[in-house]
Amino acid sequence: MDVTHDPGLRCWVRSADGHDQFPVQNLPLGIFAPPGGPARGGIAIGECILDVGGLAESGLLRDEARVAAAAAAGDTLNPLLAMGAVHRRALRQAVSALLCAADPPGELRGLVHEAQDCGILPPCDIGDYTDFYAGIHHAEAVGRLFRPDAPLLPNYKFVPIGYHGRASSVRVSGTPVRRPRGQVKPPAAAPPAYEFTRRLDFELELGIWVGPGNDLGSPVPIDRAAAHIAGYCLLNDWSARDIQAWEYQPLGPFNAKNFMTSISPWIVTPEALEPFRIPQAPRPPGDPPPLPYLWDSADQARGALDLDLEVHLRTESMRRSALEAERISASNARYLYWTAAQMLAHHTSGGCNLRAGDLLGSGTISDAADGSGSLLELSKGGAAPLRLANGETRTFLVDGDEIIFKARAQRAGFASIGFGECRGTVVAG
Repeated sequence: MDVTHDPGLRCWVRSADGHDQFPVQNLPLGIFAPPGGPARGGIAIGECILDVGGLAESGLLRDEARVAAAAAAGDTLNPLLAMGAVHRRALRQAVSALLCAADPPGELRGLVHEAQDCGILPPCDIGDYTDFYAGIHHAEAVGRLFRPDAPLLPNYKFVPIGYHGRASSVRVSGTPVRRPRGQVKPPAAAPPAYEFTRRLDFELELGIWVGPGNDLGSPVPIDRAAAHIAGYCLLNDWSARDIQAWEYQPLGPFNAKNFMTSISPWIVTPEALEPFRIPQAPRPPGDPPPLPYLWDSADQARGALDLDLEVHLRTESMRRSALEAERISASNARYLYWTAAQMLAHHTSGGCNLRAGDLLGSGTISDAADGSGSLLELSKGGAAPLRLANGETRTFLVDGDEIIFKARAQRAGFASIGFGECRGTVVAG
């Protein structure tokens, strides 16, 4: 940690001080389009966005910070993510100093735009997207619905389970979610029918952005895996449960998940999250230790994140009645069974090459005690409808439902930071 984490820092952007998501201690990266201008790299600060591309041209930066800002001057952050932590950290430190200056240069003020006046775009060109299954409480809860006597398959505690998703259908927060069609076969039906899903669901996940890549055939060792992670976002792995139930055996999810994945637009960097790192939870007695290629004592000591996660639902009826979204679930990133570094190391362990801007999903993050990361869990597979405060019930999502994910990192002695929101509204197919 360094001076950029000081909770006493004050910013001349008025909306930044005390902002519940983007105070000056956060400085997440993204792509935005200023009024009348082309898409380019930006940093969220309060209710505003700092034009990083313009900052690179201003002459206010030096050395690695200037190089990093120039890499973010285009319409994707892939070049910046490829540079790694040295350049990210230099940019963060330089921007923090400029935003906290007692007498900021006049040209700097001209590079700050109101976020509400700007377009917000995906932060990267995503070459590949992989979704893991590292939320053990979700895996156990779902497993109990289908295999009460053996909810977890034998490989779960040995292998960070994952599948290759569809990068082309990853969309930024706010993009409508069109109800998909697919083959559906209820247990008593024969043959299957091609129809719209009736069991549309959300999945509460973290997105993990890959920074510097690795060469084909060259696995990333676990003790260096964290250096290949450029940041985090919120991720909703929308799922059509009835389509999934018919198609997933023997090769796993396909059309049940490839129709849409939503992400929050800002990349919260590892540097911003440094105060909120915690030890990985000890494995319960009897669980096997990770194989050596997945074990690193430093990663176990600081590889997990203390992030409070929330799911909110706003129905069409709530909007008509001017009611706010209702929180229906809460969890924490500490409940992941595998660390982000373990996921990345395993992904490359057979020689797979990752590239800057690739996206990994953590898997659904559920809390065994108080919250669940999907309606499949909350409604017990549809058998116990979720009752909302306005009297409505839900087993799965209906057209007009809006799902909002939120995240917040908090620790005594440090400024709290957030991720922004990951929103999606279901529309008829």
